[in-house]
Amino acid sequence: MSKGKVIVFSAPSGSGKSTIVNELLKVDSYKLEFSISATSRDPRGEEKNGKEYYFLTTEDFKNKIENDEFLEWEEVYKGCYYGTLKSEINRIISKGHNIIFDIDVVGGLNIKKIFKKNALAVFIQPPSINELEKRLTNRATDTPETIRKRLDKAEFEMTFADKFDTIIINDNLSEAISETKEELTDFLDI
Repeated sequence: MSKGKVIVFSAPSGSGKSTIVNELLKVDSYKLEFSISATSRDPRGEEKNGKEYYFLTTEDFKNKIENDEFLEWEEVYKGCYYGTLKSEINRIISKGHNIIFDIDVVGGLNIKKIFKKNALAVFIQPPSINELEKRLTNRATDTPETIRKRLDKAEFEMTFADKFDTIIINDNLSEAISETKEELTDFLDI
């Protein structure tokens, strides 16, 4: 098995991407370590700094951009930044682990461009926008206005799906997890 490979997961918010990634992290033979992204947004629910994200102020985020501390970054929503710190990549690579990303579509494609054949880019697609709206509403972490923004963004993000190495349609979570595991097993030569 190769170590130091990169697996990128992108999807509209509410597609089940994080649930699938968490299942993959439980498979010891994959030797995966989660790349924690940095963001300028506030924590949601039970999120903790250094676990789900590195939560930075907008000023700190912009300073790190100026200091070239990001592998990639993007202003995902107006005034809300997300990015991958170079120090995070170095931390994981130094352990000899494979890196798994849970990242927006533009960031995911940027990482694929950087790591080329050493990266597998996976797009998790919801079965429909209507189903996505139900999932976002049921998770009860966002206001109706925020859900509308996420749905608008989802329609945009889904136009990028064909640029990824593989698309997994998550209309049945256990099947989506199984299909994703098959893709990873092949990519990691296990």
